[in-house]
Amino acid sequence: MEPFVKVTEAQKPTLLYLSKWMEQYPQLSAGFTTRVGGVSKEYFASLNCGLHVNDSQEDVVTNREMVAEAIGFSFDTVTCANQVHGDQIAVITQSEKGRGRFSQEDSIPFKDALITNEPNICLISFYADCVPLYFFDPVQQVIGIAHAGWKGTYLEIAEKTINKMNEEYGSKPENILAAIGPSIGDCCYEVDKRIINHFANNQYFYSSIQHKGNDKYTLNLKEMNRQIMLKAGISPTHIEMTQYCTGCFTELFYSHRIEKGLTGRMMSWIGLKER
Repeated sequence: MEPFVKVTEAQKPTLLYLSKWMEQYPQLSAGFTTRVGGVSKEYFASLNCGLHVNDSQEDVVTNREMVAEAIGFSFDTVTCANQVHGDQIAVITQSEKGRGRFSQEDSIPFKDALITNEPNICLISFYADCVPLYFFDPVQQVIGIAHAGWKGTYLEIAEKTINKMNEEYGSKPENILAAIGPSIGDCCYEVDKRIINHFANNQYFYSSIQHKGNDKYTLNLKEMNRQIMLKAGISPTHIEMTQYCTGCFTELFYSHRIEKGLTGRMMSWIGLKER
């Protein structure tokens, strides 16, 4: 069953909710935006949430405010990082809350994962094919979000985020729930030997690489990240993985690969509401 459930309401953006988690833990909100239901124009149409793609800043902020209202968070809780396809993780406290919501310059610099145990902070990350990763420890009440393109996958940012949750908050891997969100599938993600060479010596990735001939390969980034989560100690029954491919469903998602870079960004979110 698809874990990301699409919800369309009049006068609101179309969103995908991690409904299973949210039903079990009412204090939690987690999900992924689509490209539908915002105010951006042309190839950013219409729910572009990325400030770094030359869209109107005013339109992007309006889109972000619409999403925050739809998911039940005050806009001043929306907290964003400046992603660089790395493996660095920021621990978010009240002093960082709200950074990056209005401008790229104010975002938390050079981080591709965010974690916190504080309620009323909505962690945000941005995508147009890369893999959104979600983490929730219901025992210690810790949340995390990570951005994994091929570089972040190679750097195993999923495991590093899990380890950071343990280091900072005492989260045990066996208690952590994880989810892998809408991203480009191996059906649409073809790469050359230069990228494949990064993965050549890692046994966890063998089954996720298919050789198509003529120095062309396909990568299954979702499955790669699932394998990393398993290696880090997450129970297989605690991992949710979407079937959505951003390349196949461009009416619903932005795809940097399919749209040749002329596109907007979706955002993932996770936050704990005050009880």
